[in-house]
Amino acid sequence: MTIGFGKYAVGYNQPVDKLPGRAWLTIAAGTTINLCLGCLYAWSVWLKYLTDESYMLAHGWAGALTAEQASNPKSLCILIFALLMIPGGKIQDKYGPTASATIGALFMGLGMIIAGTSKSYAGLLWGFGIGGGIAMGVAYAAPVPATGKWVGPHQRGFTLGLTVAGYGGAAFYVSPLIKWMIVNQSLSSSFTVLGVAYLIVIFLCGLLLKWPEPGYVAPPPPEAWTQAQAAKGTSTTVDWVAGDMIKTWQFYALVLMFCLNTQAGLLIIGHAAKFIKPMLASGFILVSAGGALNALGRVGTGKYSDIIGRDKAYIVNAAAAAVCMFALPSVIAAKSLFLAFLFCMIAYWVYGGGLALMPSYTLDFFGPKNLGFNYGLVFIGWGMGAFMPKLGGWIRDVTGHYDGAFYVAGGLLILAILIALVTKRPMARSGAGVGT
Repeated sequence: MTIGFGKYAVGYNQPVDKLPGRAWLTIAAGTTINLCLGCLYAWSVWLKYLTDESYMLAHGWAGALTAEQASNPKSLCILIFALLMIPGGKIQDKYGPTASATIGALFMGLGMIIAGTSKSYAGLLWGFGIGGGIAMGVAYAAPVPATGKWVGPHQRGFTLGLTVAGYGGAAFYVSPLIKWMIVNQSLSSSFTVLGVAYLIVIFLCGLLLKWPEPGYVAPPPPEAWTQAQAAKGTSTTVDWVAGDMIKTWQFYALVLMFCLNTQAGLLIIGHAAKFIKPMLASGFILVSAGGALNALGRVGTGKYSDIIGRDKAYIVNAAAAAVCMFALPSVIAAKSLFLAFLFCMIAYWVYGGGLALMPSYTLDFFGPKNLGFNYGLVFIGWGMGAFMPKLGGWIRDVTGHYDGAFYVAGGLLILAILIALVTKRPMARSGAGVGT
């Protein structure tokens, strides 16, 4: 069936010359799901009001949360998100993308409703932290593998980037929307209204996520592209199982590359509003603009990685971000709003780009069949990158500025470049790699 609870889009079981409309429907559904899940990036808007004593008391809450308490639901959500990508990927590989999306819809909707109606710190932890984290881990694992089964190797970067762009771009619409609901309605309604909407939208879009049937062959790449990639040996024809994948050093290199790309982006996402505040009072402008660049970075990086290769795209991005990290201390000291804003936007682009590159790397190195579970394991690197916002905050508390954090992030990006230079596709041993 083309819509419903089945795994497959019926009738798509033959080789095709161009990407069919049903593939684009899957991509659009996946992007829309990620537009819902990406509300995580707008947490700073909620945090502002959760720490406002007079607002919280006036709207029926017990009182304001401390800055640390108000940050904990997001931190818990990130941790569970990263951990649940692994079982989420396994569910997708075994039962299909609709099953993963349906589970995500239920946990996202109910979790947000609990966060809003409880009017308590515990409710935020259980609803957004745990419920939202489960939803994001399981549902985020569905769109990328579904897209990957429809497209050829020359289309992976762009189409996977487009699929995950929704998650990065969510802050662009949801930050002002949350602010409007909080100001004109209430903090609680901003959670409950979005919870109901997300439950419905994710569920309906999940019904559209489908694999092509066995026998489908994606559009072939141009001859020139095929010859160039054959010479480089960048894309596998073997579907690796996780047990064989984790025996390769390249798996650990990808996890580390993911972590090192992520850490710099999360430093900016977590603290930019603070260090740019003396130059820009309206922090939600930065959050919304950053969301747009986060999304565009996924599509743009994915596209030029299809052209120049994953390794070159990764190196270009990491080098650009490293320059920004090393330059930011001087820019902030000079109070240059234009350059500070520009460098933050570049960091958002590079951070988003990593979330298009790493599933494409995983697909190129280890094949499409077990992508859900395999990418779930590689995605551990994203969760590991969450150390940098905390380290950055500690450096700020100790020294009174973020300079040391920027220098550490820049140095780690240089390390990432060195790892990318030597990381090439693993060669499958005879009889290894293929499995269910």
